[in-house]
Amino acid sequence: MNRSSTLHANPGIAALGLDIGRKRIGVAGCDRLGLMASGLTTIYRQSFNQVVAELAELVQERQAEVLVIGLPLTVAGEEGAQAKQVRRMATGLSKALNLPVVYIDERFTSLEAEELIRNQGGSVQADKGLVDRKAAALILQRWLDERPRTEQDGIF
Repeated sequence: MNRSSTLHANPGIAALGLDIGRKRIGVAGCDRLGLMASGLTTIYRQSFNQVVAELAELVQERQAEVLVIGLPLTVAGEEGAQAKQVRRMATGLSKALNLPVVYIDERFTSLEAEELIRNQGGSVQADKGLVDRKAAALILQRWLDERPRTEQDGIF
């Protein structure tokens, strides 16, 4: 296989970014080149099986290869009770969906998301799910920006 056909055979990465909260999970996806993240949906948590079913649809639809999950560290950068809950949920999702998980420090992503919404003239109170989706997109974008590029990505 020559270089150009290699580039087209594996164009980037398909990843889903998750902002896991107690009531909702913000979900983001990225373009096939792995350059830009955007919010996809918000899952309103009712049961673990319901969350898995909704995510499984997105995984199949977007051919996701990895879950990028925001880890809510404390301001001091330590893992508290909330981070432990997120890790437990992420471990379960990883097993149920048969996908690897990558954790990203999500400190201040919800605040950043709220600021973006306000700057665009939106209301944070009117749609909490929008905050979750934007936060998930920020989490995924951080991972996309930090991960090393390879020849297979088609971007050097």
